[in-house]
Amino acid sequence: MANEANSCPCNLGDTLDYEGLGCEVSIEHIKAYLCKPSLPTEKAVIVIHDIYGWQLPNTRHIVDMLAANGYLAILPDFYKGQEPWKPSNDWSIFNDWLKTRDAKKTNRETDVVLKYLKEQCNMKRIAAIGFCWGGVVVHHLMLSYSELKTGVSVYGIIRLAEDRYNLLNPTFFIFGEKDEVIPLDQVTVLEQKLKEKSKVNWEVKIYPGQTHGFVHRKREDINPEDKPYIEEARRDILEWLKRHI
Repeated sequence: MANEANSCPCNLGDTLDYEGLGCEVSIEHIKAYLCKPSLPTEKAVIVIHDIYGWQLPNTRHIVDMLAANGYLAILPDFYKGQEPWKPSNDWSIFNDWLKTRDAKKTNRETDVVLKYLKEQCNMKRIAAIGFCWGGVVVHHLMLSYSELKTGVSVYGIIRLAEDRYNLLNPTFFIFGEKDEVIPLDQVTVLEQKLKEKSKVNWEVKIYPGQTHGFVHRKREDINPEDKPYIEEARRDILEWLKRHI
C-alpha cells in the first residue's frame, strides 16, 4: 500500500490570518459567507467546508479566489450552527462527532442555497466544490442534483462517501499522493468504479508528494516545495469550472 489510512483525521495545517473580502448573510435556517465578483455574472459556485467549519479563513480565501475569477461564490454553514471540529478536541470521539454531521444528509441545506442563488441572485449555472468532509458532500450532491452543472471534490474522504458512482454531471476528484487520511488504494478503487458506472465526464488527479489539506490548508509562502502543486491544483479547479460551468 502506497500510504495507509490514519485513524486520526485531518490536521488543521496552516491557518491563514485572513479577514475575507465578502460578507455574511442569513438564508432561512443557515448562515453563509458570500463574495460577489466585480462584474455581473449568472454563474455561481457553492463552496462546502471541511470539518473545521464555514468560518475557517482558509476556506473563505478560496471563496474570494473564485469571486476574483468571475463567479459568485457562497460558503454556507452546512453544520447548521453546530460546532465545527476543533484541533484541541479529543480525536477518540471524532467518529461519534461525525455521526451528527452526516455528509449525505445535506439536501435541505442544499435546497435552501440553490433557491437563494436562483431567486435572490439570479444565478443560472451553478457548481459545487468541497474540501475533505465537503468533498464527500459534493460526491453525494453530484449523484442527486442534475441542476449542479459540475462538481469538484477536493480530498473528499472516500471511506465516508456513498458507494454509488452514477454521476449526473462532470466531476473532478483531487487527491494528494501522501494523504494519510485517504490511501491510494482507495483512490484506485474509486477510479475503477467510476469507469464502470459513470456515464458522464470525470477526472481523478493525484498530486505528487502532497498531503491532506494541501489545496486550502497549506500556505504556499511557507511551504516552497509544495507551492507548485498548490498553485497547480487551484489552476486545475478554475480550468475545470471554466470548461463545465
